[in-house]
Amino acid sequence: MSDTQEKAYQVLARKYRPETFVDLVGQDAMVRTLKNAFAADRIAQAFIMTGIRGTGKTTTARIIAKGLNCVGPDGTGGPTTEPCGKCDQCVSIMEGRHVDVMEMDAASRTGVGDIREIIDSVHYRAASARYKIYIIDEVHMLSTSAFNALLKTLEEPPSHVKFIFATTEIRKVPVTVLSRCQRFDLRRIEPEVMLALLRRIAGAEGANITDDALALITRAAEGSARDATSLLDQAISHGAGETTAEQVRAMLGLADRGRVLDLFDLIMKGDAAAALTEVAGQYADGADPMAVLRDLAEITHWISVIKITPQAADDPTTPPDERARGLDMAERLPMRVLSRMWQMLLKAIEEVGLAPNAMMAAEMAIIRLTHVADLPDPETLIKRLQSQPSPGPMPGGAPAGGGGTVHGSVMRAPSAPMRGPLMNGAGQVMALAAQEPVYATFEAVIELIRARRDMKLLYEVEEGLRLVRYSPGRIEFEPSPTAASDLAARLGQSLQGWTGQRWGVSVVAAGGAPTIAEVRNEGKRKAEAEAMANPLVMAVMAAFPGAKIAEIRSAEDLVQAAAVEALPEVEDEWDPFEDD
Repeated sequence: MSDTQEKAYQVLARKYRPETFVDLVGQDAMVRTLKNAFAADRIAQAFIMTGIRGTGKTTTARIIAKGLNCVGPDGTGGPTTEPCGKCDQCVSIMEGRHVDVMEMDAASRTGVGDIREIIDSVHYRAASARYKIYIIDEVHMLSTSAFNALLKTLEEPPSHVKFIFATTEIRKVPVTVLSRCQRFDLRRIEPEVMLALLRRIAGAEGANITDDALALITRAAEGSARDATSLLDQAISHGAGETTAEQVRAMLGLADRGRVLDLFDLIMKGDAAAALTEVAGQYADGADPMAVLRDLAEITHWISVIKITPQAADDPTTPPDERARGLDMAERLPMRVLSRMWQMLLKAIEEVGLAPNAMMAAEMAIIRLTHVADLPDPETLIKRLQSQPSPGPMPGGAPAGGGGTVHGSVMRAPSAPMRGPLMNGAGQVMALAAQEPVYATFEAVIELIRARRDMKLLYEVEEGLRLVRYSPGRIEFEPSPTAASDLAARLGQSLQGWTGQRWGVSVVAAGGAPTIAEVRNEGKRKAEAEAMANPLVMAVMAAFPGAKIAEIRSAEDLVQAAAVEALPEVEDEWDPFEDD
């Protein structure tokens, strides 16, 4: 009963496993070499097959084993590249029960003891076959000692012994082993060949599956025939009738390729709201956030490639409408934007893998991508700024923009002084003498308040005191509309307590100069206005909509800041090797 059931169902990857070199698809160069070698009787003593999973390494090894030992239906045949598949040798090798064809999995038998069994048995002739053949799968898993133990036998094996190795990690195989083998690199199967293989298998199984669904399977298989046939087997069962691309996409957990292209287009347009709505819709339909970002990265790579080589768009796995959209995007989007998109997506994929909530991380990545989508790259911005006419001199010899400088995206211009110059009631400017007595000016009073760290009083004086007249020990001012009613009394008391002298502070109705805060704000507004009139600043503002002037500093301020931040000079240290 169990034997009948086992024969009744066999997975497609095993059922349609190639039995001859004719059935082996996508490896024409290797097949041609082996056919010529068999025809000329120049069969190597050892072969090593390398390639990705599912390209036919072990299958090729079995075909070679059958070809070496096939005797034909009449029992008189010799080594051939077209084994009959009917003689006892072919049947037993195909069923994996031939006594002279020994397969060993190096992943589970890695030690010297396992190789010693082979070394001890090679001296005995084959029991029933022409050659004794050792097939070692995943040979790179052998230990260094096991490889060393095999070298002598591998270099000079008996004439009746052949070795066939298979590996996916050819770089892990010692050079001393590679030099003793004839190497064949099995290629990924091309999409056209893979599609034809899947159509043939689907037709033989009587399965109704659309070409778009086969294209999705081909793309997901990444050149592996075993992966493709296994996915086809699953898709046929999933479809239960006609299998469509939507069903295969749902089976693979992929987002709709057309919707991913829509999402990519929305990101490139900088439409964050629509992009978030689209990714939320895909998530609701079952798409994995990580898969969506990977699809975006794949599309970014695809568009970048067809921008350089438009012929790459002629991929048979790509539907015509997707091909047209891809060519259109490649023509519109600059390469620097695509490169930036690729780098940000790589970072986003890493973040989604680490985040506790993948969807939240994906949404944050989409927001970042849409935010920078319409920003110019640095080279374009520099060219745009350089194309602007240089600013002309302002009246009075000062350069446009108030003599400030532009550093990156932060505009700097001379700032208004925080304290002064103040004017007396007659409208005359009160200049500071080089050597003044203490508190000879109102600025000295301000410095006293600051030194005493009375920030509340300092703020009220700067905001509410419009100076009319000042002399040491006497202050007359007009209060601003926001001034505190008891400002004069508290100012007088504080100054008397700090100086030990009596101060007369009186209030008048009019005639006061602007407050310190008003002078400072007016200077800042004037500096900002002059900076905004600078053509370079205007170009930066146009390139970065919504940007604001963060700080304005004069050249003198920059020099002072650099002097403060500069490292102090260090005296020459004593060198013990320096001669006196």
